[in-house]
Amino acid sequence: MGSIIGVDEAGRGPVIGPMVIAGVSLPSERDSEQLRALGVRDSKKCTPKRREYLSFEVRKRYEFTIKSISAEQIDEDRKKQTLNELEGAWFAEVINRLKPDNDSTIIVDSADANELTFKRYIESKIDIKCKIISEHKADEQYPVVAAASIVAKVERDAQIKRIAHELNVELGSGYPTDPVTIHFLEKWIKEKGNLPPHTRHSWKTAQRLLDEHRKPIKKLDEFD
Repeated sequence: MGSIIGVDEAGRGPVIGPMVIAGVSLPSERDSEQLRALGVRDSKKCTPKRREYLSFEVRKRYEFTIKSISAEQIDEDRKKQTLNELEGAWFAEVINRLKPDNDSTIIVDSADANELTFKRYIESKIDIKCKIISEHKADEQYPVVAAASIVAKVERDAQIKRIAHELNVELGSGYPTDPVTIHFLEKWIKEKGNLPPHTRHSWKTAQRLLDEHRKPIKKLDEFD
């Protein structure tokens, strides 16, 4: 049996910051048990400190690769393809970097509602024919995908910290559901009249906040 490659992303939904895709390659199935023994699990179920430790251990022990896609690149590429199609191509790029062979098994956390469709996006872009497993919540079922999710999450968190330092602001997580992120965006737009660097302009949240700022104030008739 050949290598086992797991691929997952962090940062699909945020309005600020990059999407980060990570791939981890295990020499054999035995290494999956070693990941379990190490305590590798879905990144969302780990504390930040635990994720950092596990990411360090995974990167030290196994072959891995990381692809970061900036907010600007996401906006530009979405003019031509859907985000699901783009993710399929980006996942394939990460897989190709890890040089699978015909005996390799590739396991991905499906970004598309249709797992088979996402599998086909990837198959059309990879350099070699091999077994691909595309499943929802694969990071909960397969240690190698959990490892990839942890590496991706830790890298994205580090990039968000760098962006916050660059802009000298409290940025939050970058997600639309984060009040800190929304407050930052509203304050920036109010003060500067535009969106800050590293913001995904094509996101509905960004456009809504811009539209609210630009909406003209209705003047009352003097007899009202």
